Amino acid sequence: MQVTSELEPLMERLRHTYVGGLTRPHTWRIKQLKQLALMLETHETELLEALQTDLGKSNAEGWLTELGYLHSDISHTCKHLRRWMKPHAVSQPLMAWPGKSFLQPEPLGVVLIIGAWNYPLQLLLSPLVAALAAGNCVVLKPSELAPATADLMARLIPDYLANEAVQVINGGKETAQQLLAQRFDHIMYTGGGRVGRLVMKAAAEHLTPVTLELGGKSPAVVLSDADLTITARRIAWGKWLNAGQTCIAPDYVLVAESIKGPFLDALRDAIESFFGTDASNAEDYGKIVSEQHWQRLVGYIDQGTLSYGGEYDRQNRFIEPTVLTDVAADSPVMQEEIFGPILPVLTIPNLASAIEFIRERDKPLALYGFSRSSRSLQQLTEQTHAGNQCNNDTLMFMLNPKLPFGGVGPSGMGRYHGKYGFDTFSHQKSVMQRPFWFDPKFRYPPYTSFKQKLLRWFS
Repeated sequence: MQVTSELEPLMERLRHTYVGGLTRPHTWRIKQLKQLALMLETHETELLEALQTDLGKSNAEGWLTELGYLHSDISHTCKHLRRWMKPHAVSQPLMAWPGKSFLQPEPLGVVLIIGAWNYPLQLLLSPLVAALAAGNCVVLKPSELAPATADLMARLIPDYLANEAVQVINGGKETAQQLLAQRFDHIMYTGGGRVGRLVMKAAAEHLTPVTLELGGKSPAVVLSDADLTITARRIAWGKWLNAGQTCIAPDYVLVAESIKGPFLDALRDAIESFFGTDASNAEDYGKIVSEQHWQRLVGYIDQGTLSYGGEYDRQNRFIEPTVLTDVAADSPVMQEEIFGPILPVLTIPNLASAIEFIRERDKPLALYGFSRSSRSLQQLTEQTHAGNQCNNDTLMFMLNPKLPFGGVGPSGMGRYHGKYGFDTFSHQKSVMQRPFWFDPKFRYPPYTSFKQKLLRWFS
């Protein structure tokens, strides 16, 4: 649907659904999740075609990073949901004996999920899985920069999920502003920091809590004892997946000076093993999402010495996998999140200098370290800050539903995935229940000396 004067009545209907208790039972939540899985399975071909249209994703990449990921997410959630929903007992202090205390998970209410264009299915529907599992009503706002996928979501979701509890609203900036003016019980936004600040500002009008999954410049640190062939292959995979348009892609590399040449050679070999010598003809290499983003990225190419790549094609929004060296630390390509297929490689004399370089900058969403030394990796882990870290690989931590995903500082706030997503969209209500049969008088005034002694003892 489109945002019209009916937005406020729609919100009222969703709130009426929530208050009526439809979304509370375990059976309802499981049914919605299974319906979502059925939608993904039944319309897999259409969904993959939409991803190809919007981002040039191959079927293999679309399944790996979007559909397959979502099927695993749904399966894990369905398997564990009953346990997540149960009250969690906690111990009682002596003063409150007899009785029981527990945490009761309860839904937040009506929540807004604003998706991103780079993974337009995963980053819209994975939060939806968590929100439905927690028993909420949901408004989904797909990204207008992935229009084929957004239109498909607006068409398919009403056919599979309960319309009285889930609504899809398409549109651009004005639509988002109208949505943010409404009173939600939680807002989750995935995207850039500039818009994230606007979302948080709008949410503050209603004191609405937010989860912001943003980005930043995620470094990869390559030490001299790393396996260069595997390191280069894993960095290349993490960087040029989705043509570099991944919020946790390695944004730049800090490589030990002594292995700069061999590392660049290994990186070139990895790129060509993936995409051949002409990535424009590679089935598994995508395109830049829009003309605006393409122009921004092309502007970075001359900010260093070309070690590899540098070719581009405006008509097809193509930019070749590009590696830059001799990049100034204060240049725009090193100050702004790249979010594309350009990789600056800088040299470092040692691990301590890499740690210092990272600590001088905003806390990144992801950090990658490559070394055979467990001690070095531990030092990197303990002496830097990042939302997430993966050692001797890239991106793979996303596959573990028992690891929360989220940023820190400018790279975001809040977290989700698995149980952590359920908790994000739930309120853990503190409950204490006491009987009538035991009611000691020393807790009540007047507080005599004897009562005070008892209070001190029981406390």
